[in-house]
Amino acid sequence: MRRKDREITDFHEIVEIIKKCDVCRIALNDEEFPYIVPLNFGLEAKDGQVFFYFHAAMEGKKLDLIAKDNRAAFEMDCGHNFILYEERMSCTMGYESVTGHGTIETVPEEEKFAALKILMRQYHAEDFKFNTDMISVTKVLKMTVTDMVGKRRDNIH
Repeated sequence: MRRKDREITDFHEIVEIIKKCDVCRIALNDEEFPYIVPLNFGLEAKDGQVFFYFHAAMEGKKLDLIAKDNRAAFEMDCGHNFILYEERMSCTMGYESVTGHGTIETVPEEEKFAALKILMRQYHAEDFKFNTDMISVTKVLKMTVTDMVGKRRDNIH
């Protein structure tokens, strides 16, 4: 990272940024170009390890790519704000972001309900009761994060 003054390496601080985000973009290996897709996600952080959960249809391009190569990059960002420096006649954007890499696997049928509850927790503070009939027609994916770094730009600099 070029701007080390913006780098965040503290695990708990990175997890707090992730909790503020509402979209996780994953980049998968495709033949000519990377394939990137924005996804809703759930976060599980335990013992210094991060796992993301995603839901999908039962078939599609991202599932085909994951079956060929389950390595992925991810990115999420939040806290966007316009920062104006009138005295310098310049501006920038404030933000917080997390980027990293991981491997993706399909969640077994018997673990789908628990994984979907984790996903729902990202968007709904309370225990959300959802239609369990949909579980059988929903693919649930789990990314095990292998490395990640946070970055912050605020109006202090």
